[in-house]
Amino acid sequence: MNKHQRQGGEPADQTTLPDDIGEELSRITTEVIDVSDAPPIAPPAPLSQDEVRTILMSLLLTMFLAALDQTIVATALPTIGRQFNDVGSLSWVITAYLLASTAVAPVFGTLSDIYGRRVMITVSLALFTLGSILCAVAPNMPVLIVARGLQGLGGGGIMPVVQTVISDVVSPRERGKYQAYFSGVWMAAGLMGPVLGGVFAEHLHWSMIFWINVPLAVGALFLLLPKMGKIPVFHRRRKVDWLGGLLLMASAVVVMLVLTWGGNRYPWLSPAIMAMIGASVALALAFVWHARNAEEPFLPLPLLGGTVVPYAMVAGGCALGAITGLTVHLPLYYEVVYHLTASEAGLALIPLAAISTCGAAIAGRTMARAKHYKRVAVVGTSAATIFGTVLTVTTLPLWALLVVLSLFALGLGTTFPVSVVSLQNSVARPQIGTVTGAMNFFRALMSSFTVAAFSAILLMALGAGISLGEHRGQANAIPVSDMVTAFHYVFGAATALLACAALCIVLMEERPLAGPSTPAEMAE
Repeated sequence: MNKHQRQGGEPADQTTLPDDIGEELSRITTEVIDVSDAPPIAPPAPLSQDEVRTILMSLLLTMFLAALDQTIVATALPTIGRQFNDVGSLSWVITAYLLASTAVAPVFGTLSDIYGRRVMITVSLALFTLGSILCAVAPNMPVLIVARGLQGLGGGGIMPVVQTVISDVVSPRERGKYQAYFSGVWMAAGLMGPVLGGVFAEHLHWSMIFWINVPLAVGALFLLLPKMGKIPVFHRRRKVDWLGGLLLMASAVVVMLVLTWGGNRYPWLSPAIMAMIGASVALALAFVWHARNAEEPFLPLPLLGGTVVPYAMVAGGCALGAITGLTVHLPLYYEVVYHLTASEAGLALIPLAAISTCGAAIAGRTMARAKHYKRVAVVGTSAATIFGTVLTVTTLPLWALLVVLSLFALGLGTTFPVSVVSLQNSVARPQIGTVTGAMNFFRALMSSFTVAAFSAILLMALGAGISLGEHRGQANAIPVSDMVTAFHYVFGAATALLACAALCIVLMEERPLAGPSTPAEMAE
């Protein structure tokens, strides 16, 4: 009987017989081999140094926009309040931007992993520019506040997407030195913002603080978009977990309101604050439950675990919180203890901001050369802890205080490139945007928490009757000795944050960085 026929003479079903399966597989294999001879799809040509430089310049300009807008508005607020005859709502001009930018940081980071960096950087810059235009033409305070919220949506998206684009362009080994450039951008924005805001409000018009964003944003897009097509693509299209994103944003907004209003608008133990704390906890628990049960959660919780990500996030958050809290409160210390004017107190902040950038630059260049790149941050944060202890237990003349603060900032600055690059180096390429957005989200929350905590420390040490805001009231009448004692507690809190950062850097796993080999590795 023919093997291709059944006993009854019927043709055999070829798909059920082993011999026919073998023949079919042989045919398919031959076709696959023939197809492999076809020329492969060419990957994008590697970026030249000029193209990398152009992309980085546009990213620096983009980040400068978002950083500048957090500092340029403050000095123009009195002028805005007088024009709109609404001084009571001025704080919302700052708060609306802060709430929006913090809440959307993880959203834009995750969406850049789904839809790509080009789409999300365009969306964030477009929202930022549209919000700036609406702010500039706002006819009243409510419209200005809403426009500031829209502007914050764009500004909050800029930070994580820019840092993610850097990870696509530059290898982890070389990324640290570029992170130092971005630290310099923050320093420049922090120093230039209040000056420009005051000049525009006094000599031109307050709307110029928003109009200036439009040509800068257009210039950044003009430089960046033509080169984005050559950047390697690592995003992965998938279903967006919008419910998880909304729960995360809602929880963040409530937490930020608690940190903003607590101790200022409402007492910390007031029913309003306690209710918001309960709401934020409930929303956070709902987000965690949803993330554990969703098929593809908005922010995968396992991504935040491991031996690198949590330590890098806490170390960077503690360092940024310490420098932010000191920057906000040190002018009060300068004015009361050393009798400096407001402008002189602002100049006295330069060592803290500028020298931290030098520390970031040192750490970034060390990462490009050293095999054990983590050591520079261990030494830096440990030294910062020592100098912070000196500030805590001693009272120094102004020149000595500035020297010790500079050394403190130098060690503190080493944390930033090491934490960011280590975090991005520890996850898969399609998840870098998500983890970078989560990092920015945690850092923003940590900064707000530290500012609120330092304010609470001062209020407890000096008495709840003083005002620590722009109009300090009775603060300048406080005895110098009381202010010195109160700030010893503040310096102690900053020192504790740096000690926590140092411990996290020590415990963080030091994984090899992808990129050009170091001289030590080449020798081995």
